Amino acid sequence: MSILKYLSCILAGYLFVIAGYATPIRIACVGNSITYGSGVVNREKNSYPAQLQSMLGADYIVRNFGLGGTTLLKNGNKPYWSSAQIQQSLEFQPDIVFIKLGTNDSKSVNRPFLKELNKDLHALIKQYQDLASHPRIVLLLPLPSFSSDSMGIYDPVIVQQIHPGIQQVALESGVELVDFYQLFIDQPNLLPDKIHPNSLGATVLAKRLYEVVKFKEEETPDWKQFSFLTATPSNFYGYSQLNGVFKGRNIHVVVPKKTAIGRPWVWRARFWGHEPQLDRALLERGFHIVYCDVAELFGNARAISIWNDFYTALQKMGMAPKAVLEAMSRGGVYAYNWALQNQEKVACIYADAPVLDLKSWPGGLGKGPGNKSDWELFKKAYNLTETNARKFAQSPLDRAEQIASLRIPLIHVVGEQDELVPLDENTAPFEERIRAAGGHISVIRKPGIRHHPHSLPNPTPILNFILRATGNKINFASLSAPGSEFRSAAGWKEGTDWWKQHEDIDSMLKAGAGADIVLLGNSITQGIGGNRPNVTHKPGRPAFDSLFTRYRWMSAGISGDRTQHILWRLQNSGFIQANPKLIVLTIGVNNMPDDSPEEIVAGIKACYNWIQTNLPNTRLILIGPLPAGMEKNEFRRQQYESIHLLLENQPMEGIRYLPLHQIFFTSTGELDTRFYSRDGVHLVEGGYAQWAKALFPVIQEELSNGN
Repeated sequence: MSILKYLSCILAGYLFVIAGYATPIRIACVGNSITYGSGVVNREKNSYPAQLQSMLGADYIVRNFGLGGTTLLKNGNKPYWSSAQIQQSLEFQPDIVFIKLGTNDSKSVNRPFLKELNKDLHALIKQYQDLASHPRIVLLLPLPSFSSDSMGIYDPVIVQQIHPGIQQVALESGVELVDFYQLFIDQPNLLPDKIHPNSLGATVLAKRLYEVVKFKEEETPDWKQFSFLTATPSNFYGYSQLNGVFKGRNIHVVVPKKTAIGRPWVWRARFWGHEPQLDRALLERGFHIVYCDVAELFGNARAISIWNDFYTALQKMGMAPKAVLEAMSRGGVYAYNWALQNQEKVACIYADAPVLDLKSWPGGLGKGPGNKSDWELFKKAYNLTETNARKFAQSPLDRAEQIASLRIPLIHVVGEQDELVPLDENTAPFEERIRAAGGHISVIRKPGIRHHPHSLPNPTPILNFILRATGNKINFASLSAPGSEFRSAAGWKEGTDWWKQHEDIDSMLKAGAGADIVLLGNSITQGIGGNRPNVTHKPGRPAFDSLFTRYRWMSAGISGDRTQHILWRLQNSGFIQANPKLIVLTIGVNNMPDDSPEEIVAGIKACYNWIQTNLPNTRLILIGPLPAGMEKNEFRRQQYESIHLLLENQPMEGIRYLPLHQIFFTSTGELDTRFYSRDGVHLVEGGYAQWAKALFPVIQEELSNGN
């Protein structure tokens, strides 16, 4: 952003404050049936534009201009150009335009005109660029199609023709890109008809667009001043790739459309452009991607020296002082060797099938075949004889304890059947030694996968790790939002959805002023049952009915709820009218797949803060998540333990913190199957009896104190 534009924004904001009001930001969602919400239960509330509106709140106006079956192509079988929606979207004078077209253009009837796609998309962009509102324009790459009908919406055409066309137009026009495709490539369950996302899939889209709307940028460096780059850029999936030479080494810099605050950047250690999905996701979020080729030096002193000089040159361009190191295969050696000498310059390390012991690869002195020619290059790089090379002890694995002491966040992605860089000679012993030395490392193991393919088709787990490490992650666990669950398997009557459960609870709260107890949570709490008219699965009702007969209580659990949904329900249901004497809050387990323990605790604390502020006379029993994970070493059990360790140290006064660490476990630490179903999350009838028994004396005490 230029200084003049920045000052204009500041002045505009100041004038709005003086006037006592602010103009809502207007967002137009232009698209086809996916934007419209075809196939989405309760589309008016659950389409992705509607969910985006709920998340953004009153400072924004989000309008849905989707129309089913429409094409980007003017000569398509149903062009968006001839619809009423395009005219309405222009008259709306939006500040932001999201364009999600192209899916229907992949049909056989439209393929003869695909050569016109770029021209038509440029023309559509210009329609919005010429508006008086001068909107920010974002192109959304079409989702995958899991349909096998080659005459209809067909994935190979989407990937091989539609995506490249949109990316080329994004490069030429300078507008932003968001890749919806990779968000679903590993989640066909979210596209039940193989094309349209359900309401839970719409949540994925809404969250991604929320990130786009809330993105904060700073001025992008003027790379023309970087003398090592040539003048002519190339196309990196819709982004400008600058190429050049630094100290005799090939270099690349890919520039984001907008640069994130702090100018974060990724330093790819090897194999430029291979499996680029993570790099593309980070470019969307304002990261630069850079590369300096030192391939044949195997991380030796000369390689480190060249990288040190390259880092200094990048610092002169104003890049962030800490780099994200991305290391594929042999790149693991380069990344870790550089980090060992430059601890203060590394934000985090993502290593993918990394070489960590050069005797394993290229040496082939273990289970793997090695590589004879690269072994010779390695010996030359370190000036070693064959005898000395076989005794080499300066690989990252040899220095794992020293790496652990750096306290740099680490994540590895590995194939369990890696035949070239065997897991049990590289990442497995490295992980063990890092943990033993008190360090922290996350390892994503891919069952049945060999050395290739690298990365993940949907890189979100790696992406979130990097965003957290660099301070760029939005915490959705503490962002108030309604739920979007719709399936009757959630324990509801057929034809009801999350919104119907919310309405039932809201009505009960407003009719139950002065209630003694509200049990608030997710499906586990919902299973208590009570008098909920549209809940069909109530295994906990007998236990709670028998113990709590003297109290007026109600179950306000909704299946699938996360901390953000509880926060929204607190804000938008009749809790203030009900003014209950006591709330029992049991929440967090559904956040575990996506959110870190720190983020989940922040979400729980946001709920606590709302209750403390708005229900000052209501007592609160905080359980957090109930135990999860059948076995002690499962991911959910580790999450559970981390969450409660954090909760124990939170400054939350005026509540009763009641972790239930012991009552559901066997003597060896597994969840007891008398109390839990085999999914390691949900209680069976005996579990509800245990829970009610543990709660009863505490509730008695709290209500007695309250009186």
